Amino acid sequence: MTEVVAEVPAPRGFALWNLGFRPFYLLAGLFATLSVPVWMAQYAGWLGGYVIIQGPLWHAHEMLFGYALAVIVGFLFTAGRNWANLPTPTGATLTAIAALWVAARVLVFTPYALAAAAADTAFALAAAAAIAVPFVRSGNRRNYFFVALLLGMGLANLAFHLGMAGVLELPVQRGLQAGLDMVLFIMVVMGGRVIPMFTVNGIPGVVCVRLPWIERLAPGGVLVLLAADVIGAPDAIIGPIAVVAAAAHAARLGLWRPWLTLKTPIVWILHLAYAWIVLALALRALAAFDLVPAGLATHGLTVGAIGGLTLGMMTRTSLGHTGRPLQAGRAEVFCYVAIQLAALTRVFLPLVFPSSYLHAVIGSGLLWSLAFGVFTVSYWPILSRPRLDGRPG
Repeated sequence: MTEVVAEVPAPRGFALWNLGFRPFYLLAGLFATLSVPVWMAQYAGWLGGYVIIQGPLWHAHEMLFGYALAVIVGFLFTAGRNWANLPTPTGATLTAIAALWVAARVLVFTPYALAAAAADTAFALAAAAAIAVPFVRSGNRRNYFFVALLLGMGLANLAFHLGMAGVLELPVQRGLQAGLDMVLFIMVVMGGRVIPMFTVNGIPGVVCVRLPWIERLAPGGVLVLLAADVIGAPDAIIGPIAVVAAAAHAARLGLWRPWLTLKTPIVWILHLAYAWIVLALALRALAAFDLVPAGLATHGLTVGAIGGLTLGMMTRTSLGHTGRPLQAGRAEVFCYVAIQLAALTRVFLPLVFPSSYLHAVIGSGLLWSLAFGVFTVSYWPILSRPRLDGRPG
């Protein structure tokens, strides 16, 4: 007798609002794909007389409070459910929070500057409140600081908007730097939690060493740097702090044995992105001593570290939370390589050949958009459809 095995049909339906990572990863990917070419076109003079509101400040602001914050919120709404073992926003609530993010991105192009500030700030505050509820109800004190960081980013964002509108006499760059430092702090905390775990789970036989004093010094150095930037400390103070932080993170990364990850792309992308944190902090120290332009440190951190780490985490968590194998295919590897080339082009090409600055901006921007464009197109069906295993989420 021949056994007949029924084929299990793939789940159908629209699942975009089932869990936080779905809309926010998709929105972040689409925004990263489109916004950088727009800025690049203005920078190169290809838009003629049209000028984007806020110009370079818009570009800096949107990469932090637009792109990076969207990924962070999507991740926290997803991981937070597991940490607290309680629901995080889905459905109409998730849609409303995402709508605030979209409104903030659009309103900046209108005459209503304060409305843009209100939507942008409301997004961060709503996200903080939404993730605080399950953390507080479950007594998950270990993760309360994420709520504080989201509130801090909301305040830094508000300070930027009010400074731009002339309501506050505050250097808008300080709000941007504080926001960048907070994103960096989130990356080093989460990186310290998940990169060793993903490495050990993904590569048999690998042991990632964690020394308690390094685990305190590495994030602590970034926290001190954040405080120094908030109060506007001089470069004579910033430089030594950045040196210590860079050394601590270099030691931390070395103990994770990144050279053993080369055959596992979904893991090596995380190690490479973390290496950009080390390099960016070292460049920040050199910039404080006037040895390199400060923009190199900023773009090493934003393109190399933020771009690489968010791509690595978005692909991994999207696969895992939709019931797919945790393996990087051709599309993922293409994205990982493209974002690394974007970072190398943006940081090292103008460093070695200063006259090629415009070419570095354009080349890096194209590679960045290519990486996120491939991610967005490849992951749209993954993020918008139900889990393969039929489980909720």
